[in-house]
Amino acid sequence: MLRRTFMGAAIALALSTGASLAQDAKTLYWVSHGGPADPVWTYFLQGAEQWAADTGHKVNTSFHSGDVPSHQEAIRAAIAAGADGICSTSPDPGSMVDVVKEARAAGIPIVNFNTPDDAPDWNAYVGGDLRFVGRSWAQYLVDNNHVKSGDFVWMPVEVPGASYGVEEEKGIAEVFEPLGITWEVTDATLDQAEVITRMTDYITANRDRISAMIGLGDMVTGSVKRVWDQAGLAPGDIPVVGWGNSLDTTQGVMDGYVNAAMWQDPQATSYMCLSATLMETSGIPVGFNILTGALYEAETAPVYHEIMGGK
Repeated sequence: MLRRTFMGAAIALALSTGASLAQDAKTLYWVSHGGPADPVWTYFLQGAEQWAADTGHKVNTSFHSGDVPSHQEAIRAAIAAGADGICSTSPDPGSMVDVVKEARAAGIPIVNFNTPDDAPDWNAYVGGDLRFVGRSWAQYLVDNNHVKSGDFVWMPVEVPGASYGVEEEKGIAEVFEPLGITWEVTDATLDQAEVITRMTDYITANRDRISAMIGLGDMVTGSVKRVWDQAGLAPGDIPVVGWGNSLDTTQGVMDGYVNAAMWQDPQATSYMCLSATLMETSGIPVGFNILTGALYEAETAPVYHEIMGGK
């Protein structure tokens, strides 16, 4: 099992919890490019809500379903409202440069989480190293002899062009390009029923050339069992790796539909982002990023299944 969580996470949590007992309640904003129907964002939201309950501070949350202008406007609204701090994802590479600059100019700390983007001047980043995640998936398929030179890999994603898929694909390319392995990223949308329909249609039309699949988002990886059942495929017919932050995916790993999946620590990511932001509001600069992530197979899938409330 691959584990990449930095000691800074524990430091941020300890400092924020202690600080909250000695100061008046503050108002932080938590802004996500995700959609409320996406199962993984349920867990990210739980982390934010738990942080508010534990610390007594107020957290205003919002989802923007990949709508960049809406996301930018939410940040500007938080600035106008005099937010004490902001936690935000990056909906598209470079899309947050101006609004982050505006927050910093107003003296409001703004910490990036979930989707790293080096272009804006964030105070810090909390979450997975997406390029590293992409390399890990690709290397897993190569090391376990699931793909070789000349093979083709299918990569469905909910939002083509969004930061997470772009960065993951860059990491994948670092492994696949030297080996002559080709791939295609396909649009699956953020609607669960449409995801299943599009994935089923694609695999039915392209089954003969697909050597493996990498799910660039939680919704697509979590849909594998239903897609395979509709397409008449058995567990293991096509090797699959991808994100693993849903009960559908942990169950899929345990049942053999998914070979390996990446746990992103969604609750902890939100909790640590808000902790780091609170540190900044108290005059304690973060000064480091907090990186999370664990690649799991069937043996350890029950651990993450239980964390998410599975039986």
